[in-house]
Amino acid sequence: MPRLSDIPLDLLLFPTWLVPVEPAGVVLKGHGLGIRDGRIVLIAPRADALKHTANETRELDGMLLAPGLVNAHGHAAMTLFRGLADDLPLHRWLQGHIWPAESRWVDEDFVRCGTELAIAEQLKGGITCFSDMYFHPNVASELVHKHGMRAQITVPVLDFPVPGARDANEALRNGVALFDDLKHHPRITVAFGPHAPYSIANDQLESIRILVAEMDAGIHMHIHETALEVQEALRKHGERPLARLARLQLLGPRFQAVHMTQVTDEDLALLSEHNCSVIHCPESNLKLASGFCPVERLWEAGINVAVGTDGAASNNDLDLLGETRTAALLAKAVAGSATALDAHRALRMATLNGARALGIDDHTGSLEVGKFADLVAFDLSGLAQQPIYDPVSQLIYSTGKDAARHVWVGGKQLLEHSHLTRIDEQRVIANARQWGEKISSTDRN
Repeated sequence: MPRLSDIPLDLLLFPTWLVPVEPAGVVLKGHGLGIRDGRIVLIAPRADALKHTANETRELDGMLLAPGLVNAHGHAAMTLFRGLADDLPLHRWLQGHIWPAESRWVDEDFVRCGTELAIAEQLKGGITCFSDMYFHPNVASELVHKHGMRAQITVPVLDFPVPGARDANEALRNGVALFDDLKHHPRITVAFGPHAPYSIANDQLESIRILVAEMDAGIHMHIHETALEVQEALRKHGERPLARLARLQLLGPRFQAVHMTQVTDEDLALLSEHNCSVIHCPESNLKLASGFCPVERLWEAGINVAVGTDGAASNNDLDLLGETRTAALLAKAVAGSATALDAHRALRMATLNGARALGIDDHTGSLEVGKFADLVAFDLSGLAQQPIYDPVSQLIYSTGKDAARHVWVGGKQLLEHSHLTRIDEQRVIANARQWGEKISSTDRN
């Protein structure tokens, strides 16, 4: 029997900088990374790496190799509503424009086209994994499977009819069926997504609590997104939304609290006590004037904070690298400290913390031997990146998503020299334009 070390690597990469994210703050120069059977099997100095044979060796001169970015919250198919109802506060935006548009237009074809557009956009920006919370989740899962990405597919649950589910009970039944279908999928997990505290009743939350306990699934929920949401909860129920969820026993390590712009000391204690993750969507929160998530306070309390783009209808892009830059800058302003959320921690928030929030950090989110080869190579050779003192700082503060040159998911290359390998980009654009023309013919801001 040959030793494992004698079996050729599938691919050996030599970037100028290798940033594993774990251990924290490390930047490796002159190192190689080896991939076999979709997993990282080697990280070693160049001289040692070259002792291994490889079916393919690639020099990534001027590039920073990092874990693929993890977009921990979004609504993929809403790319087709990009720019439809801009410059409005959250509740007017939702109730006056987005929910009516969804009721009219969202069907399986809409979700198929919008999700494919989102997958293409995310891959071109260095994202290898995303969490999607949208209607017809079975269709989204088919697109993720087809195009090779990694994803958490979140089944939305609301008290009123939505596309694909007449009520919360049907949504839950559909979610259980999808969970069973995909429970052995190597790249897709299924979570349950009670939309928000104001859109779902206690009996349905109890049903979700029971289901996720049986399945060990995640709960992904918009919560404390605005001050108005919290004020209305206090008026109607006499308690803050997070306290209500704690009383109903929904909080725990698999609970993903999206937005959390309103955080008291009591909220902080609940998040910490139950080991919840917070998913920060700074640009959507800024655009909708929803508030500011206190990232540095959460981080100092030991709470896992990830980052998400939210949907393109409220962002208006799926640029996680740009989102992370905004998060780092905003964290400093909110904390009143220039040292808050430094570049290395910001990158961790967009990679390993995102994987941890989605419950897959044993498999992805950092460059470690044994993990899946979910990688992105960013080109730092451009004018805007020179000179380079700290490549991670240049990545976060000086680099755009267009610098993503190569992307691999599970060792499969999905972006090569900035070109998608599995998706016809022009076809996706043409399909999106057709939808835009159809929607704009009847819908106005």
